[in-house]
Amino acid sequence: MAISDWPEDERPREKLLARGAAALSDAELLAIFLRTGSRGRTAVDVGRALLHRAGGLRKLLDLSPGRMKHLPGLASVGRRALLLAALEMGRRYLAEELERGFSLDNPEPAARMLTAELRGEPREVFAVLFLDNKHRVIGFEKMFYGTVDGAAVYPREVVRRALEYNAASVIVAHNHPSGVAEPSQADRDVTDRLRKALDLVDVRVLDHLVIGDGHWESFSRRGWV
Repeated sequence: MAISDWPEDERPREKLLARGAAALSDAELLAIFLRTGSRGRTAVDVGRALLHRAGGLRKLLDLSPGRMKHLPGLASVGRRALLLAALEMGRRYLAEELERGFSLDNPEPAARMLTAELRGEPREVFAVLFLDNKHRVIGFEKMFYGTVDGAAVYPREVVRRALEYNAASVIVAHNHPSGVAEPSQADRDVTDRLRKALDLVDVRVLDHLVIGDGHWESFSRRGWV
C-alpha cells in the first residue's frame, strides 16, 4: 500500500506536522527525506532497510557521502545531499550557543554544545571553552588530538590560550570514542594538573565534561572540581 493510501494521521509528513517530529520513528523521519520509495516498497520501508543495513540512524548519518551512495535508496545525489544538509543544520543549531556572549551557568548547555562538537570523533579530542567573569563564552578551541586511548594534554598551552583570551574561567571537555562516558583515573589526573596550572594565573576550572555516545558526565556534579 502506498503511503498516500495510509490514514492521514499515519503518513510521516502529516504525522510530523500534527504531533511533532519526536512522534516519528527513525524510519519515518528518513522517509520524509527520501520522499519516494522503490518498486513494491514505500519510503518508510526503504528507510527501515537503510537503518538495518547501516546498523542504526547514528551509523547511517556518520557514513561518508562516498559510502552512502552504495546503500540501496541513497544512490541519488539529491537524497544524500538532503540528509547531510539536515545533519549539518542540526550541528550548527547546537553550535550557535558556542558563539561569543552565551552564558553558561550549569553543565547542561555546555554539555549539549560540546556533544554536538565532539560526539562521533574517531579519536579523542580535548576541547576548551574560555569564559569571562560572568561565565559568558569568549572562545572555543579543540586543542589536543589523540588516539582512541587518550590525548596528550599540555596544561601550559591551555594557560597560554586562557591568558590570550583574558579568560576568568574555563570548561574543559573530551570525548571517549568508545562511547562510554565514565571518567577514568587518567581523566581525573589531567583535571588536577590543569586546575593547579590555571590556579597560578587566577583562572578557574569550572568543569570537565566527558562526552560519550548519547550521554555525558560532569566532574562538577561529582564534586571533583
